[in-house]
Amino acid sequence: MSCGGAHATPCSEVLEKLYAYIDGELEDVSCGEIRRHLDECGPCLAEYGLEEVVKKLVAKHCGCDPVPQDLRSKVLQRLAAARVDLRGQEAAVE
Repeated sequence: MSCGGAHATPCSEVLEKLYAYIDGELEDVSCGEIRRHLDECGPCLAEYGLEEVVKKLVAKHCGCDPVPQDLRSKVLQRLAAARVDLRGQEAAVE
């Protein structure tokens, strides 16, 4: 996803770090960059809201259940593929 706008931090970088941001696992500098980006980028802000809700639902309903390794691998592969697609779309816009 890319809004097509010029940002100090590209949409693809923000989306790659979104879960770490939600979990509070980023350094203060990175948090500030992502926060500024979300303040000015509606599509990324919407994605952030969706990801936060999904993460909370999973934690609430599946927090105690171990994740099967094959499921985890499939999810990570699909996320990686989505990032590649996103970078391709952003390159086409530029």
